Amino acid sequence: MDVGMLGASIMATHKDLDVWKESITLVTEIYSLTANYPDSERFGLISQMRRAAVSVPSNIAEGAARGTNKEYIHFLNISLGSLSELETQILISQNLEYISSVEILKDLELIRAKLYKFRNYLKSKVKA
Repeated sequence: MDVGMLGASIMATHKDLDVWKESITLVTEIYSLTANYPDSERFGLISQMRRAAVSVPSNIAEGAARGTNKEYIHFLNISLGSLSELETQILISQNLEYISSVEILKDLELIRAKLYKFRNYLKSKVKA
């Protein structure tokens, strides 16, 4: 379901949101990416990156289960914060030469843009 179509149809669950689906894919990408990190990062970057990535779709889902748009917006903001945290960790990984490509940052930016759009849509409903 396109985020822009939320007003035109009834959303069954968070699983109907493209941004949730794409963030699930991002989690899978992060797990694959960090599988090649040195063992010394098991409790460092690997753990932090995986937690931050998992936080994105988890908070979208939790927000969807809440009773109000105001609460949903709060959880979308947490998802946005987790994306920023993950972005920072990806850049650190690149600086440490654990990864060479930052293609995943493009995926992250697309998810961020969709989350902002969705959050702004919900904000407009709260004010109305």
